[in-house]
Amino acid sequence: MTALRQRKGSRGKDPGPSGFSWWTISCVMTGSIVGVSLGLLCCIYVSTLHENDLWFSNIKEVEREISFRTECGLYYSYYKQMLKAPSIQQGLYELIHDNTTESKRTINILQRMNIYQEVFLSILYRILHIQTYLEPIYFYIYTVFALQTVYVIALFITSWVLSDSWLAGALSGVWYILNRVDTTRVEFTISLRENWSIPFFALQVAAITCYLRPQLKPIHQRVVLWLVFVSTFCFCLTWQFNQFVLLVQALIIFTLDCLDFFTAEQVVSLYLMQVLSLLLVWLLQFCNSMILGSLVLSFIVSALFIKHFQVSVHLSTQKILQLKSDEHIFKFIKAKFGLGATRDFDASLYLCEEAFGLLPLDTFERLAGTVLLYPYLCTLSAFHHTSCREREDRTFRMRPDVAYNLLHTVFFGLLAFSTMRMKYLWTGHMCAFAAFGVCGKEVWSLYLRVLHCNTRTMMRLIRYSVPIVILAFLYYKFWPRMMEEISELREFYDPDTMELMEWIRLKTPKRAVFAGSMQLLAGIKLCTGRVLTNHPHYEDQALRERTRQVYQIYARQSAEAVHNELGSVGADYIVLEDSICYERRHSRGCRLRDLLDLANGHIMDGPGENEPDLISASHPRFCEAIKTDMPPYSTLFTRVFKNKTFHVYKLKKLKKKKQS
Repeated sequence: MTALRQRKGSRGKDPGPSGFSWWTISCVMTGSIVGVSLGLLCCIYVSTLHENDLWFSNIKEVEREISFRTECGLYYSYYKQMLKAPSIQQGLYELIHDNTTESKRTINILQRMNIYQEVFLSILYRILHIQTYLEPIYFYIYTVFALQTVYVIALFITSWVLSDSWLAGALSGVWYILNRVDTTRVEFTISLRENWSIPFFALQVAAITCYLRPQLKPIHQRVVLWLVFVSTFCFCLTWQFNQFVLLVQALIIFTLDCLDFFTAEQVVSLYLMQVLSLLLVWLLQFCNSMILGSLVLSFIVSALFIKHFQVSVHLSTQKILQLKSDEHIFKFIKAKFGLGATRDFDASLYLCEEAFGLLPLDTFERLAGTVLLYPYLCTLSAFHHTSCREREDRTFRMRPDVAYNLLHTVFFGLLAFSTMRMKYLWTGHMCAFAAFGVCGKEVWSLYLRVLHCNTRTMMRLIRYSVPIVILAFLYYKFWPRMMEEISELREFYDPDTMELMEWIRLKTPKRAVFAGSMQLLAGIKLCTGRVLTNHPHYEDQALRERTRQVYQIYARQSAEAVHNELGSVGADYIVLEDSICYERRHSRGCRLRDLLDLANGHIMDGPGENEPDLISASHPRFCEAIKTDMPPYSTLFTRVFKNKTFHVYKLKKLKKKKQS
C-alpha cells in the first residue's frame, strides 16, 4: 500500500519522462506522416491535372514545348540549351556569353535572369544517369511539382508550431489544395519564377515562426536561423522580384521591433539573414546592380543604423549605381496610384493586364466556399480585440511568433488586394493562419471567455472537435469534385503555332533573327533556337526600349520607318499576329495598338474620347497595311509564311547607294 501510494503521488507531481516522451514522439510521428502525405497528395494532384489537361504524355515534343507559354518558354529554353551543350563547362560559357537571346548583343544570362534552378537541374540530370527512363522535360516538371510538397509541408509546420496541434497543419494543407485556383497556378505556368521561389518563402516563414518561439534553446535557435538563411537564399536566387517581397517582410520586422515584440538579437539576426542572402545572390549574379541598389537593402541599412536618412541613402545608392533596370516597376507603382504619367508604355503594359489589377471580388466567394474565409476573418477580429486588450492590460502579451504571422498576413493581404498577381504570396499563408485560429488556444479563449465557459476541458474539446468537423465537411463536399476533376481528359491543340514552329525550324537559317511579340518570341527560341530581337524578361532598360522599337509593327508607322527600326536591331523576319493586330481581349485604351498610339501621340482606333493633344497619324497601321502587298510594303518586305493566326515577312536588304 505504501509503495502504491508513493507511485500515485509521484505520478500526480510528474507525468513521468518516459510516458511524456512516448506521447510526444507519437504525436510528432503522426503529424509528420500526415504533413508529408498531404504534400505528396498536392504534388500528385497538380501533376495529374497537368497531364489530363494537355495529354502531355501523348503529344509531340514541339507541342510540349509550345505549352510553355510566354516567359515560361524562355526559362525552359536555357535548361534545354544546357542539356544540348557538349559539356557542363561549355553550357555555362554559352550562358555567360549569350548572343542568341538578344540580336546584335552578347549578354550574361546568369547575371540578367534568375535561371540558376535550370542550370542546377540540367547538371543534376546529367550526373544522375536517368536519361534512359526519364525524359528531360519530365525531370523538369516533376521537380517543380515536387516543390508543392515542400510548400504544403512548410504551411503545415507554420500552423502546427503556432497552434501546438498537427490538426492545424492538416487543415492548412487541405485548404491549400482545395483553394488551388487562388493558391497556385503551377499546373499551367510550370516554369514561372514564383513557382520555384514561393515554396522556399513559405519554408522561410515556417523557420522564422520556429525561431520566434518563446524559450527556444540557443542550439535550436542557431539551427533554425540557418534554415532561415538557406530558405531566404533559395527564394532570392529563384525570383527577380525577391527584393520587393523582402522589403515587405523587412517592414514587418521593423514594425514589430518598434512595438517591442522582438529582442535586439532577433531583429539583427533576421535582418542579417536577408542581407547575407541578397549579397550572396548578388555575387552569383555577377554583381547585378539591381540587387545592390534595391530598396530592401537601403531600408535595412537605414533601420539598423540611421533611420532618419532612409530616403537619402536609397536615392544616393540609385544615383551612384545608375540603376534603371527596375525603373519600370516604380513607374507602374506611381501610375497605379495616380502619381505618374499614364501614357508611359512600360507602366501601361502592366496596368492593362488583369494580373496587375485589383483583387477580384469573386476570389472571396471561392475562399468562402471552402470555409476558409470565415475562420480567417474570425481570427483577425479576435487578434484585433486582443491588441486592444493588450493596450489596456500591460500584463498581457501576444507571443512574438503569433505577432509576426499576424502582421505577415495583414501586410501581404494588402499587397494582394492592390495587385492580383501577388495573391499567391498571401493565400497560402492565409490557409496556415486560419488553421491556427481554428486549432489554437488564443482565439478560442477569447470567445469562450465571452460565453463564460473558458474551462480546460471545454478548450480541449473545441480545439480538437472543430477542426475534425471541418475536415469531415470538406471531405464530404469536395472529394467527389476532385475525383471528377481529375477524371476529365483534354488534349493540347494549337495547330497554327505548331505549323509556324515547324516552318521556322525547317525553312529558315539557324542564325536567322526574328522580331515579334515578346510572348511568341520566347516560344520561338525554345522550339527552334533562332535568334530573338526581344523577349519577355523585362528587367532591363535597353531591352524595354528595344521592345517599344520592335512593337512599332503594330503602330501607325510608315513602311520605311518600321524597316529601319527592325534593321537597326538586326531582324531578318517579323511575325505578325492577328490576335494582336485586331485585338479584342482588352477594352479600348488597353489594347497594345492603343498603348503604342498613345506613346506616339496618335489618336486611338474606334469610337471613344481622346485627349486633346493627340493628333491623327499620317500613316495607316503597319500590321494591316502590309497585308495589301502594295508598294512601299512589297518593296521592303516579302511574305514567306501565312496561316490563320500568323503572318511572317522577310525583310529585304536594301542596296546602299553609291556615293557620287
